[in-house]
Amino acid sequence: MSAGAPPARDAAWVVLETPLQAAALAAFCEQLETLYRVNPFLEFETWQQPAPHEFHAVLRNHSNAQRVVLDARVTRESERTWRIDFASGLKKRTRFEVDPRPGGSRLTITDEYRSAEADGAEAEREVDRSLHAWGVALKAYLERDRRWGWLPGYRVFMRGVWLPMKPAARRITFLVLVIGLADVALVALGFAIYWLEARR
Repeated sequence: MSAGAPPARDAAWVVLETPLQAAALAAFCEQLETLYRVNPFLEFETWQQPAPHEFHAVLRNHSNAQRVVLDARVTRESERTWRIDFASGLKKRTRFEVDPRPGGSRLTITDEYRSAEADGAEAEREVDRSLHAWGVALKAYLERDRRWGWLPGYRVFMRGVWLPMKPAARRITFLVLVIGLADVALVALGFAIYWLEARR
């Protein structure tokens, strides 16, 4: 993760360097449902995308304990820059900018908010605090995809099974897998020790 300059006063942003080429990163970011489900703080009740340029989602944002209804429209500003405008709520839009970099590309995600001087306390509760975690999770997801995407069925599993899980279910499943692998390793070690002792 790296720093960047704020595009507006009422805005938050995150910048991540990725190993993907700019065209590949831009193509990934066009997969809106996958892009949003990578966020580890968002638990989706509904995701509907009636057209490529719009979507409706109902979710719980665990970073601020808010239930959120999103009606959004996507506008392509350039080949590698586009924005998502929200019909209601404190968050006005989210912008995605992809820039080519040596050895990969850079993704900047910026949340822009409506002015909220009238009710500062209520607005503070609506601020999405998951942006940094989203950036970290996206970077990890893209690096894993680059490393393991060649395996048959890997991407189908990730997008069809793993990402639709609730964030808590993903964490539990990961722990179960780690414990299971540790058990297999211990059993294999036991057999190896037994075999070595038997050969003496």
